[in-house]
Amino acid sequence: MGSRRRHPLLVPVLLCAFVVLAARPTDASGEGTDPDSATDSGLSAEVTRLYADAAVVTQQYEAGRREAEAEGAKARRFEELLVRERRDIAVLHEDLGRIARGQYRSGGGLPLTAQMLLADSPEELMRGQRAVWQADLAVNNAIDKSRRAEARLAADEAKAAAHWQKLERRNGEIAKLKRIIEDKLEEARWTLQGRADASVAAGSCRGAVRLDQPDPGTMPEYVTPVETYELSASFGSGGDRWANGHTGQDFAVPIGTPVRAVGAGTVVSVSCGGAFGIEIVIEHPGGYYTQYAHLAAVTVDQGQRVTPGQWIGQTGTTGNSTGPHLHFEVRVTPELGSGVDPAAWLSARGVQL
Repeated sequence: MGSRRRHPLLVPVLLCAFVVLAARPTDASGEGTDPDSATDSGLSAEVTRLYADAAVVTQQYEAGRREAEAEGAKARRFEELLVRERRDIAVLHEDLGRIARGQYRSGGGLPLTAQMLLADSPEELMRGQRAVWQADLAVNNAIDKSRRAEARLAADEAKAAAHWQKLERRNGEIAKLKRIIEDKLEEARWTLQGRADASVAAGSCRGAVRLDQPDPGTMPEYVTPVETYELSASFGSGGDRWANGHTGQDFAVPIGTPVRAVGAGTVVSVSCGGAFGIEIVIEHPGGYYTQYAHLAAVTVDQGQRVTPGQWIGQTGTTGNSTGPHLHFEVRVTPELGSGVDPAAWLSARGVQL
């Protein structure tokens, strides 16, 4: 019945557009009002809202990561430019050195001046002047080029550093917000689970909580019981926890994950004791029943009609469970022992796990 738990998935990203707070508590049997139901509804809604908040921040974090990749590529281009600029500066410095060495070998500017003073003709004087002017021009041009290149290098280095610093600050802020929300979510999850465990121990359901439902949109006729998941123990798998093989399909998900009716039907039972903990059984057209077990909360009442994709509860780890997951069964009667392979049953209805 329970799953061999694997690590649950991260927060389901697709919940973020669907969740708002609501609280209209009624008893699970539909016969009265549980005084704790309002608190339960608020807690369930808080868990679901935090899922949505965490999903939004996760999307922002992923967008930041993609931006980081783009900025990283831009920064790498800057680095390549800086390498070329440093190489050009080295060439300019070598040119300056070559000019200086040439002047040194010719005696610098003094011999040229002396030649001009000692010139025997105007032509020789003009040649001396041109030589001095050309030497000064070459030096000045080389110095100007070197200074401009060094200024560009400093500016580009500053741009590259600014890109990385901006990106690191943004991702740091998002990561901090994500941690805060996840910490709140984890605390709310286990508070929800603690109340569910108390209900199971007392053998008395606390009553259905009310959450505003997601927009059904163009919901198909059949869907998976949870939106985002990892598959764990499958139908018929062996193990010391099951005398005759596992009777359903387990979906590894965190506590508080919304559980969906896989198809249209009627809730035939809501119970909260025994090995399955808090569980729901729904009858579907064609004589099949689906079971959703180890829940932390339910959002439907016995006798209630449900539609495909409607939220009917929240996952937990009540009953004979080794960790947070949804135990899902498909049966030909409402009772244990009449199960068929859920994966094959869903596949025949166009749903692939």
